[in-house]
Amino acid sequence: MTVIITDEGFGPETWDAGFEGANVLDLASDTDPRTLDDQLEGVEMIRVDFPSFADGRGFTIARHLRLIGYKGRLRAKGHVISDQYAMARRTGFDEVEISDELAQRQPEDQWVFRANWQSHNYQARMRATSNHA
Repeated sequence: MTVIITDEGFGPETWDAGFEGANVLDLASDTDPRTLDDQLEGVEMIRVDFPSFADGRGFTIARHLRLIGYKGRLRAKGHVISDQYAMARRTGFDEVEISDELAQRQPEDQWVFRANWQSHNYQARMRATSNHA
């Protein structure tokens, strides 16, 4: 089984991929994001695989998808760790899907701690510093 993580914490799978007409695209971490521009018509959800927490290519894929205008659901799937949650959200992912085993090693409170990702980033800290100068 898997655990879905959003800014609210752990939750169940909410995507019903079994419904008629669902269009889900699964991407490997080595996908060249420049090749995706003409493949997104009608795609409702994209899952980007993270085979290792040390493989950050999925973040680049997510950022590219958002920059070219993909508005559908975007999910990081695999070995994403809680320390990477803020980066996942900033690059465009809506949610993260991890295994039950990883969820046991990194409990919900570690993910929720990073859920305030919009306020706690380098740019926000720099703006706050420059406003006080």
